[in-house]
This record gives sequence, C-alpha cells and structure tokens, in this order.
Amino acid sequence: MPAVYSGLLGADPAAARFEPFRDGVEIARLSGAGDGGETALLRYAPGASVPMHEHTGLETILVLAGSQSDDHGTYRAGDLVLNQPGSRHRVWSEEGCLVLISWAAPVRILGEAE
Repeated sequence: MPAVYSGLLGADPAAARFEPFRDGVEIARLSGAGDGGETALLRYAPGASVPMHEHTGLETILVLAGSQSDDHGTYRAGDLVLNQPGSRHRVWSEEGCLVLISWAAPVRILGEAE
C-alpha cells in the first residue's frame, strides 16, 4: 500500500511532527531514515539558511508556502525545483517557507566533517 498524505496544500503544518534539522529549519520526516532516500516537510523560519551542500542524488522540492531561494533564484508556492546529482547550492528563506522535499540519496554539507 502506498503512503498517502492528503491535503498538504491546505494543511496546518503545526499538525506535523517537526523536529530540529538545522538552525532555523525544522523537519517532519514522511519516509526514509535519513541515511538514503528520504521525503520530508521542511519548515524554514524567516531568515533561516542551509550552507553550501552537494547532492549525491536527485533532490525534488515543491514549495508549499512562502518562498525559498538558492544560488540560482527564488521559488514561490507552487514552484517545483529539481536539483540534479552533483549540483551544489546554498538555500535560504527571507520570509520563511514550507517545502515538500525528496532526496534520492544523502546530501553532503560542504565544509562539515563527515
């Protein structure tokens, strides 16, 4: 049976089980264990950011609310962003945002010990 998450676009994100992810960013894990592929909701506080990182697999982001920016542009609610394996970028949100994110493989934060 598939895992189905209905009503994400109109849902109250407070109902999800968020936990700290990075400074100013919270995660609600939907599937996966974090050591491989994973699907989650990420909630950015206004001004929060994620440092330069590299994708070892495809990253798919659907912006559900607010706006998210990276080194290539700013993406608003309804925008779908695909970051290919080997791509690198920084991510931030000036106003705060909620995104649905799926990583096909782990992400490597550059400059942090592995």
